Amino acid sequence: MMKQYRVSLGGLLRRPETGSFLGLAAVLIFFTAFGGENFVSSTGVASWLNVAASIGIVALPIGLLMIAGELDISIGSLIPAGSMTVAILSGHYHLSIILGITAAIFIGAMVGMINGLLVVRTAVPSFIVTLGTLFAIAGLTLGFSVILTGTTSVAIKAGTEAKFLLGHFIGGAFQVMIIWWIVAIAIWGFILHFSRYGNWILALGGDKVSARNAGIPTERLTILLYISSGISAAFVGMSQAILYNSAQVSAGQSYIFNAIISVVVGGVLLTGGYGSVIGIVLGTMTFAVVNQGIYYTGFDANWASLIIGIMLLFAVLLNNTFRTMALSYINKKTR
Repeated sequence: MMKQYRVSLGGLLRRPETGSFLGLAAVLIFFTAFGGENFVSSTGVASWLNVAASIGIVALPIGLLMIAGELDISIGSLIPAGSMTVAILSGHYHLSIILGITAAIFIGAMVGMINGLLVVRTAVPSFIVTLGTLFAIAGLTLGFSVILTGTTSVAIKAGTEAKFLLGHFIGGAFQVMIIWWIVAIAIWGFILHFSRYGNWILALGGDKVSARNAGIPTERLTILLYISSGISAAFVGMSQAILYNSAQVSAGQSYIFNAIISVVVGGVLLTGGYGSVIGIVLGTMTFAVVNQGIYYTGFDANWASLIIGIMLLFAVLLNNTFRTMALSYINKKTR
């Protein structure tokens, strides 16, 4: 019986989300101790859950891209592009909100497809490709916003249905985005862990050449992952415009690093081939707790960046440790 327990515990420690679970538990205990009742109140929980939801919807496809060995930083421009698209069409020109939402999602899909095509058809690293589209989309968003509206900030008043689906607070504190995040978790969790596409994504990140030789449609899969990333970013952008009744061209840049930090803290390796959806979710929650929890303590909020930086370094070291344990166990089993 003791031997069975040790084997089970060892298997648990080799899971990619183990480090992120321990990190989340640590920050929850820390901020509960120093934040007091305000942190654990419904308002306190809502403050970091709302942040986690908006980052999480973007972090999930980014995480799968990183598992596949790729990266997408163009989301920093696609989020404001999505918000400005729906605001200009449905706010400034008073067109149907459905048209505005559809246009925002279409732009996200098109940019994602362009990113994917450039990555698979050229030898340029995905970081450089998406860096280029990051600046290109930012320039287009700014230019068209000024040309069409004469300003960089546009107001929008969505209808009752759009507000209910994308832009209202449940119980006066929890954003409806949390529900969309749960839906996204279920979808991506099924894809990565219960479908053949998940095995393809892991194989793609492990060894792209071997994956292609095994018959996996690596190019099509990469393009689809980039499209999903673009759609998710545009979705978050237009949802925020509907929620806050306005859009700005300068919003969204912080999502680049916030999403990547959440994914890395969640146990996904920058080299690809290793990670889980649960780990990404836990990493996103950990980041959100640190990001918001500092305001419920007596500490200077300026220290939040230092804590996040230390947390990221610690997470990388911890995840590398678990990764080494997993590889060591696999090598022993194959001997």
